[in-house]
Amino acid sequence: MELFDSLKFKIVRRGIRIAFPEATDTRILSAVARLKGEELVEPILIGNREEIEKAAAVRGINISNMTIYDPNDCARWEEIVEAFVERRKGKVTREQAEVLLKDENYFGTMLTQMGITDGLVSGAIHSTGDTVRPALQIIKTKPGISRTSGAFLMMRGNEQEKYLFADCAINVSPNPQELAEIAVASAETAKMFDIDPKIAMLSFSSHGSAKAPEADATIEATRIAKELAPELAIDGELQFDAAYNQSVAQLKAPESEVAGKANVYIFPDLQSGNIGYKIAQRLGNFEAIGPILQGLNKPISDLSRGCNEEDVYKLTIITAAQALNN
Repeated sequence: MELFDSLKFKIVRRGIRIAFPEATDTRILSAVARLKGEELVEPILIGNREEIEKAAAVRGINISNMTIYDPNDCARWEEIVEAFVERRKGKVTREQAEVLLKDENYFGTMLTQMGITDGLVSGAIHSTGDTVRPALQIIKTKPGISRTSGAFLMMRGNEQEKYLFADCAINVSPNPQELAEIAVASAETAKMFDIDPKIAMLSFSSHGSAKAPEADATIEATRIAKELAPELAIDGELQFDAAYNQSVAQLKAPESEVAGKANVYIFPDLQSGNIGYKIAQRLGNFEAIGPILQGLNKPISDLSRGCNEEDVYKLTIITAAQALNN
């Protein structure tokens, strides 16, 4: 069974409620119509009711069977505001909360925190910061995780090749502890896609072939990751060719259980991760699905602003599958 067929089988008719704060966008409306029609999720549309209904009507999309939450006309407004103030523990006043919650991302994230929805998908017209900031303030990270991170599922050749790349979206310059946490969180994400994680901590050096503080940081991150999750196959520092290619692995890291067999690639910083996944996508013809936000207590997903309807559809399926695992 192909990956998305398998994920759809898990979530179909489970009534998983996913919030969409960008409900006037054509890509979102087209995707939620498919998702609703296939009974994969219950879309919860966030925003001005009249604007959403008008946008759907213009495109001939039927949303009469979908729930709309309008921050400006919500029967549960007082309850949501009070819960937000409590969640922020004195960091915002009630007046500030009422202003923030008029923002669809904050409002939708609060619905997820309260269990009114099971997850959220945003980012088609908002920046990553606009999506992640409310999640960090409201949903917060799981115990033992200091920061969220963004992974991409990379697939090519009808799923004959399937890898996970991280962090390609969030952390500009993670320290060794944060890099180790990203590795462990990525292993959990990989398992959701039936990838048995073999984790390569990437560098420009393989097992001491180069000496530099940056390589030392990756070595330290590898040590910490092995302490955090000794059951996982993790190795580093490794150059990409040594991690990916068995012939190169025999030359550069012959004793490694990961080199030449890696399927989870942890980049040392955001710059290399973002460049790396886009090279694979554009030159290697990999499909890049994500970013999938990792480490949060509830699933919040961040679309690329260059996404299409299919990207929204697939990332929502992943978000719903994450909600089942929470």
